[in-house]
Amino acid sequence: MSTKTFIVPHAHADIDASGIATLTMQDAGVLNILSTPVIDGLREALARLSEDESVRVLVLRGASDRAFVAGADIAEMAALDEPKAQRFISNLRDLCNAVRHFPVPVIARIPGWCLGGGLEFALACDLRVSADDAQFGMPEVKVGIPSVIHAALMPQLIGAANSAWMLLTGELIGARRAQDWGLVNAAVPRAELDGAIRKLAEGFAALGPAALRQQKKLLRRWETMSVDEAIEDSVAEFGAAFNTGEPQKFMNEFLESKRRAKA
Repeated sequence: MSTKTFIVPHAHADIDASGIATLTMQDAGVLNILSTPVIDGLREALARLSEDESVRVLVLRGASDRAFVAGADIAEMAALDEPKAQRFISNLRDLCNAVRHFPVPVIARIPGWCLGGGLEFALACDLRVSADDAQFGMPEVKVGIPSVIHAALMPQLIGAANSAWMLLTGELIGARRAQDWGLVNAAVPRAELDGAIRKLAEGFAALGPAALRQQKKLLRRWETMSVDEAIEDSVAEFGAAFNTGEPQKFMNEFLESKRRAKA
């Protein structure tokens, strides 16, 4: 049951009693297309959600189940010149960065098409769960532009060879191959999609919120560090966790459950 709800242009957000937030793209067509007004609305909603300490996990979805996002708005892009193109893609970059740096885990709900700018949007999420008949692709080269911004995450995620195939050919892959490559974390029958995402979100909601936010922050920091730097950086974070009270709470609960099991 939703305990908080707000609506901004092109986006609807709700937060339930356990801290599971759902952000739904609205009025973006049957394929949930990213136009400038849609991007602006999603950025506004994400900014508001990021300031809400009750949020434990965020699920991103479109209003239409035909797609997660089937790409950026080609009709809008066809009229761009160089300065306008840079403004458009910078706005999309900022949307994706708002997701990458969102303070808690973000799950992309992918029921169908996930293409181009939509796949970049999904790549910015921490986890991607799709229907097993979803389709993925970066077809930008087929409409005269390169794949940019968060497509840069692909080589580390799925490897150089797989990234080259997707980015240079523009061809689609199915959900099973996407899962094999590591592009999605899970591909489930469409009828089971919401249940799988709900179970995952409930697992996050049950964890200590301070530890979860700390781990998300570390994941982003480690991306810019050497392994040795990341290891050293994490020592202070481990110590700081004990200032929250969460290690004491969860560890003592674990020890108590072990004692009861032996009794």
